[in-house]
Amino acid sequence: MERRPGVPRLLRQINDRAALELLLTSGPLTRGQIGELTGLSKVTASQTLARLEERGLVEVAGEQAGGRGPNAALYGIVPSSAYVAGLDVGPEFVTTAIADIHGEIVAEVTVAPDEHDDPVAVVHNAVVKACRSAKVALSKLRAVVIGTPGVVDPRTGDVRFSFDLPGWHEGIHEALARDLRRDVKIENDVNLVAVAERTLGAARGADDFVLLWVGRGIGLGVVLGGRLHRGRSGSAGEIGYLPVPGVPLAGDVRAVPGRLPSLAGGLQSLVSAEAVTELAASYGFAGRSGAECVAAAVEAGERGKPLLDDIAGRLALGVASVCVVLDPGLVVLAGEVSQAGGSVLTGRIEEAVARICPVRPQVVASEVDGNPVLRGAVLAALEQAREEIFAS
Repeated sequence: MERRPGVPRLLRQINDRAALELLLTSGPLTRGQIGELTGLSKVTASQTLARLEERGLVEVAGEQAGGRGPNAALYGIVPSSAYVAGLDVGPEFVTTAIADIHGEIVAEVTVAPDEHDDPVAVVHNAVVKACRSAKVALSKLRAVVIGTPGVVDPRTGDVRFSFDLPGWHEGIHEALARDLRRDVKIENDVNLVAVAERTLGAARGADDFVLLWVGRGIGLGVVLGGRLHRGRSGSAGEIGYLPVPGVPLAGDVRAVPGRLPSLAGGLQSLVSAEAVTELAASYGFAGRSGAECVAAAVEAGERGKPLLDDIAGRLALGVASVCVVLDPGLVVLAGEVSQAGGSVLTGRIEEAVARICPVRPQVVASEVDGNPVLRGAVLAALEQAREEIFAS
């Protein structure tokens, strides 16, 4: 019989991973509970816990009172065994969150970078400040995930196309990893919102859905089979460029002072926050932002219905185009404009989509609290860090 000396080691790795995953999702647990829920014998469960304790990953977190005899020790993951950093990078602010291995945010810091600052210096400064606030050494970070607007090249990891971040050119990804001395991942911000929505929000547990972000710009996150779909070039979800009858193509619109090229032409010219503000004015609603205008229309009741119907009709063009190709079943609306409209707007969009195509998806508003880009960045970093620990 052929001997396979690697088998015992592989079994130990499988057992260790099973125990760690269980403790992360259901802990703290007793040795007996761990054995029962993983299918491990009492001896194997004890050996597994001993190994994990030796690695500094598991500790006694309390006791469980029982019947006769001493109380059983409760084991839990050591929160400080690993930390991650998630960043939301925009043109005006960079927000960094530090989280422990459980996903608990231990510090959140926002900095306002100078427009001439090098991106590497900006990120380094933001991460260092957040680590200091959390009293966590930079060397303890297992993963760093950065959310940015624009297209991220899946081959190089660089931001390939973003009007908001002109300084984020080719080579930044490698420079950041070298500066922070660890793997760094840059991800499209709307994709990260979709990650947060699937874990914490309205798409919790959904394997197929799309998330439509309507704010200053418009973007789409696509989740198929439980995985983000980025496309070959990373451009999947750039729905703002969707051609719309009667609207100039994005490439045919000349640059206008004060208006980013990404906000002109295609679907984006109809439903961006700027476009919604202009549309609202024609209906007699004024506001400093598209979100304020939509909120005012909702508050106005009957008087606001024509504006909301118009906005819903415009958004339905994009939603219907996506649904007849992907048929995701669920569409989540996120972003400040979408949030301001709430169920009043999502219901109108669902009805408008049903009128113009044979697919009627469920359209719901986002349920993620706080900064969804930041939440998604932390979740993506946690997944990466945990996988590294499980595989080690």
